[in-house]
Parts: sequence; structure tokens; C-alpha cells
Amino acid sequence: MNLVKKYGWILAIILIAGVIYLQPPRSETSTVVNQQSDFHKDENEVKDPEIMKVDVKGEVVRPGVYSVQSGTRVDDVIKEAGGLTSKADASSVNLAQKLQDEMVIHVTSLTMNGEGSPSQTEVASKKISINRATADEIESLNGIGPSKAAVIVQYREENGPFSSVEDLVQVPGIGEKTVEAFKDKIRVP
Repeated sequence: MNLVKKYGWILAIILIAGVIYLQPPRSETSTVVNQQSDFHKDENEVKDPEIMKVDVKGEVVRPGVYSVQSGTRVDDVIKEAGGLTSKADASSVNLAQKLQDEMVIHVTSLTMNGEGSPSQTEVASKKISINRATADEIESLNGIGPSKAAVIVQYREENGPFSSVEDLVQVPGIGEKTVEAFKDKIRVP
């Protein structure tokens, strides 16, 4: 009995160590795997096709708002709208351009309007498409020199095409007054 009291605490420590040792280990690997699978779920959600809405106007058979998947081209949505009419000016739009959410596609007419003034196509052709223009073309705008033109092109390449003319104020060095000076000479897309 005296022995049990004397060596009992050693026996208790051995017993506790045995219980700890025999318990199934907590798997850190399963936690990491679960976190990785959660990460891949988020990645897959981003890869799922995004549905966008675009407004097709002008010289198409069925103008209206169309729901399309991300990556769709202007040509595809015009076909969905029944195609171009016989009066349509196909050069007034870039048929190969990828669509953006909330984009407006306006197909203009080849004919002159009733007052003998230029058609919308002729007016639009004089405007610079800010999403396709070269630095030299952008330089022709009021208040834009070579360095600002280069900054606009670089911003567009890094951040994607502009959704509206007003988006140009997000370009470093371009303020509201600068955009106001040339906004009638540019178009998006």
C-alpha cells in the first residue's frame, strides 16, 4: 500500500500519457484540405459564366435589351436581335468587340436624315472611340498631350475598356474639366 502511494503519481502520469498518445490525432491536413476546397469553390464561382444585359438599338430587326453570357461579341447579339436591316451601316459598330454589362450598341443608318444633315454614322465616325484609339488619336483631343494620351492608353490596357466617358476621370492626371473639354469628340465603345 505504501508502494502505491509512493509510486502512484508516476502511474497516473503514465496512464494520462497513454490516453493522450492513444487518442486519434487531430488532422491539420484535413483542415488545410477543407480550406483549399473552399478556395477552389470561390475560384470556380468566378469562372462561372456571368450573365450581362446589353441594349441593342438602331437598324436591327428586333431592337431591345438582351441577356448574354460574358465573352459574347457584338456580332452574336446582333444576330440574336435578328440581324441588321437593309438600311444599317455595319461599319458603325465593331462586330468583333466583346460585350460589357450595360453596354449600348447603336447601329446607325446609311441614309441621311430628312433635313439633309449628316447621318449619325457620319457624326459618329468623326468621334474617337476611346476604347480603340491609339495614343496619337487621343492626342488630337483638346487638353491632351503625348504624356496624357500615353497614360490613358496604359490605364485602358491595365483596367480594361471604359464603360462611359465619365470613367476617364479615374485616369491619373485627367480631371472633370479636361473630360468636359473633349467629351463631345469621343465615344464609348
